[in-house]
Amino acid sequence: MVVFSVKAEEGGAYGPFCSEKTLKYNTVITNIGDAYDKCTGVFTAPVAGVYYFTFFYHAGGHHVSKLILHKNKEPVVMTSDHKSGSDTADNGGNAVFLKLEKGDEVCVHLPAGCHVWASEDHTTFSGFLVNSC
Repeated sequence: MVVFSVKAEEGGAYGPFCSEKTLKYNTVITNIGDAYDKCTGVFTAPVAGVYYFTFFYHAGGHHVSKLILHKNKEPVVMTSDHKSGSDTADNGGNAVFLKLEKGDEVCVHLPAGCHVWASEDHTTFSGFLVNSC
């Protein structure tokens, strides 16, 4: 069994930064199979198969918010919202099924100039093995 669910807990607003960063979800809720590394923010497939990933965020509306899920350093899907002077909070998320080979890496990037709220259980990343190949 391979299942993980993690959340970003950095005490509040995380970003914006001058360069793109891999978001390190530093609080582990579940990590059966030990495939998620909270020090790097990277999930490494322990076996080949089809996996399902979700990621969600909460952010203030006064900065751009965007997260991009990457497979082996290539963008796959994203979620985002533009900056707004009247919208005080944003929420977003996305999900994807991916066919992975053993050793493939999946992570979520926070682009330069973007931010998320990394507190109070709002910003999460989860995944699980649906079927091994």
